[in-house]
Amino acid sequence: MSERRYAIIEAPSNLGLRPTGVELLPEALLGHGLATRMQARHATRLRVPAYGSARDEETLTLNAHSIAAWSPKLADAMEEALDRGEFPVVLGGDCSILLGTTLAFKRRGRYGLLFIDGHADFYQPEANPNGEAASMDLAFATGHGPALLTDIENRSPLVRQEDVVAFGFRDAEEQAEYGSQPLPDDLLAYDLEKIRSLGIKAAAWAAVKHLTRLELEGFFIHVDADCLDDEVMPAVEYRLSGGLSTEELTQTLRIALVSGMAMGIEVTVYNPNLDKNGEAGRRLTDTLADALGTGAPAKLR
Repeated sequence: MSERRYAIIEAPSNLGLRPTGVELLPEALLGHGLATRMQARHATRLRVPAYGSARDEETLTLNAHSIAAWSPKLADAMEEALDRGEFPVVLGGDCSILLGTTLAFKRRGRYGLLFIDGHADFYQPEANPNGEAASMDLAFATGHGPALLTDIENRSPLVRQEDVVAFGFRDAEEQAEYGSQPLPDDLLAYDLEKIRSLGIKAAAWAAVKHLTRLELEGFFIHVDADCLDDEVMPAVEYRLSGGLSTEELTQTLRIALVSGMAMGIEVTVYNPNLDKNGEAGRRLTDTLADALGTGAPAKLR
C-alpha cells in the first residue's frame, strides 16, 4: 500500500491559553527529532498575533478576534499540504488551533473528528472562569458559542457534533464544579472510565468505526498531550490524575491510521517550560514517532 508523506506545520499559538510556553511545543518536538524520524517535510511555520490579556466583552473570550482572523491562515496551510496529497501534522500551540484545522476540512466537505484529550473542552464562555478558548474549542468547532468563533467564513459548524468522538477525557468533576454545558447526546463520548471498561483496542475500533461511516470523507485527529497519564506527561497547563498510557495512545493512533480514512493530526498543550529535563517531551516524541511511522496509509476511498 502506498503512503502519504507527512508535512509538518508549526502553529505555535498561545492565543487560546496563556503565554507560558505551549507556543514552544513545535521547536521542542522537532528538537527531539520528530520530523527526521517521521521522514516528514517541513511545510511552514505560521506567525501568530501577539497575545492580549483582556477578555473580549462581546464573546467573553481572550483574543477572540485574533483567533478568528488567524484560523483561516492555518486552514490555508493545511489545504496546501492536502492538495499535495500529504498528511498534515500540525504542532501547536494550544487547543484553539482546532478552529483552523477543522475549518480546512469544512472547506473541502464533510469530515469527522477524533478528539483525544484529557478534557472535554466544551465550556460555554459565561461558565469559563478564565476566558480561554482552549477550554471551549470543541464547543466552538461544533457550533456552540459566539458567532465570531463558531461561524468562521460562515461555515458553522466546522464539524458536525454527530461526526465527533470525544476520547479519553477525565474531567467530569471539574465540568460539574464550574458548570460546563454537557456534551450533546449525539456526540459520541468515550471517557477514560468507559475506555477502561471496554479496553483500549475495542474503544479505539468503535471510535474509528463511527468516523469511517460512508457519509464522511475522512476524519482529523486532535491529540492534547494531557490525554496522557499525569505521571508520564506532567508538562501541561491543567493537570489531572490518571490518563492514557503511552502504549494506549500509540494503539489508538495506529488503529486510526490503519483505517485509511485519517487525514491529518494536531498535537497541542505540551509545555516545554514545565519540562525542565525534557523527559516528557522526549516521551511524547517517541510516542508520536512510534505510532505514526514514516508515512500514513493511502486514503482508502
